[in-house]
Amino acid sequence: MSVLDTKVGGMETKALAAAGITVVLWASAFVAIRSAGAEYSPGALALGRLLAGSAVLVVIWLARGGGFPPRAAWPGILGSGVLWFGLYMVALNWGEQLVDAGTAAMVVNIGPIVIALLGGWLLKEGFPRALFAGLAMSFAGAAVVGLSMSEGGSSSVAGVLLCLLAAVSYGVGVVFQKPALRHASALQVTTFGCVVGTVACLPFAGQLVAEASTASLGATLNVVYLGVFPTALAFTTWAYALARTTSGKMGATTYVTPALVVLMSWVALGEVPGWLTLLGGLLCLVGVGVSRMRPRRLSGQSVG
Repeated sequence: MSVLDTKVGGMETKALAAAGITVVLWASAFVAIRSAGAEYSPGALALGRLLAGSAVLVVIWLARGGGFPPRAAWPGILGSGVLWFGLYMVALNWGEQLVDAGTAAMVVNIGPIVIALLGGWLLKEGFPRALFAGLAMSFAGAAVVGLSMSEGGSSSVAGVLLCLLAAVSYGVGVVFQKPALRHASALQVTTFGCVVGTVACLPFAGQLVAEASTASLGATLNVVYLGVFPTALAFTTWAYALARTTSGKMGATTYVTPALVVLMSWVALGEVPGWLTLLGGLLCLVGVGVSRMRPRRLSGQSVG
């Protein structure tokens, strides 16, 4: 029993470490998107990011002799590729151009709630009280961060709807991805999901070529950075962690991102956060901790 407990505990630690890498890199993506988005349109930015990510992932996949995913994994790969890698990135880039950062943060953070609800229903993960209590706390924290960052009155209905579309496509995409990881490795699922997303975004190829010819080197390097790190690396570590825990808990973990964005903006951009922003970030972190709590033993019997 002790050997098994140690083994399970070690797996959980690795999954948490992988999730940590993911949220740090995804938080850094907000700074890069802000810079690149000034010179690249939403579709072109998404395609450029996906092309860079696919190139890196395919090289690693070939070098490791990963092989093709089995047939059973392809429905999940196709669904997550189109919805998460493709539609989500375009909708988010577009939405963030029409609404202020605070509004975008609040709306997009509906995604983890969608994941928890669909995961509990479709993936039979159940509806643990601790998970939903943590989600509620973290969403409240994200809303506080969003309100504190809001520029007031600069939101549009179209922008809010695009951010909502991004949140839902992200949530549904994760629920597609989870079953695929039962049949294929994290590298396979991420590589082919990214390639599928790239193909879905090919209609923006003309825009990408035209804009890349006039964009500054800094903006283009940001696009490449987005593809290599927040996409190729972060989505792989995400898939590794997702394969070892529930989709609901993984979705809740992403609520660490708003807190990290606040800190990174403080350090990298000199944007000093107010006390309300710091309070919201702290609430996000506490909520993530609550969401990962395990049921305690009651009356000598384990729960769940």
